Amino acid sequence: MIYSLDKLKELADGDEDFIQSLVAVFLDEVPEDLGQQEVAIKQKNYPSIYQLAHKIKSNVDLLGMEHTCAVPLEIENLGKQGNIGEQLDKIFPILKNDIHQVVSELKKNFNL
Repeated sequence: MIYSLDKLKELADGDEDFIQSLVAVFLDEVPEDLGQQEVAIKQKNYPSIYQLAHKIKSNVDLLGMEHTCAVPLEIENLGKQGNIGEQLDKIFPILKNDIHQVVSELKKNFNL
């Protein structure tokens, strides 16, 4: 498992409905943001690359995806610099794969 609910549990202070709602928000928003990120990368839309990476980074962090956290931060920095060269082509698939894996695991673990 590449995610951890520790931060969510701490934030929720025992409120399982709150955890469930945050997981649902992740499942609703992050795959859509990831799709928009892919389009922004293809269009070389640097402000969108930056903004979407920043948003994804926050969600990845909230789910304790320690292995993945550095990737959206790096994409965010590349977007800020206006540089989406080969480096981005190498790291975006890692983010995409990790998020798809977490979405699948969350759906299974939360029966969604």
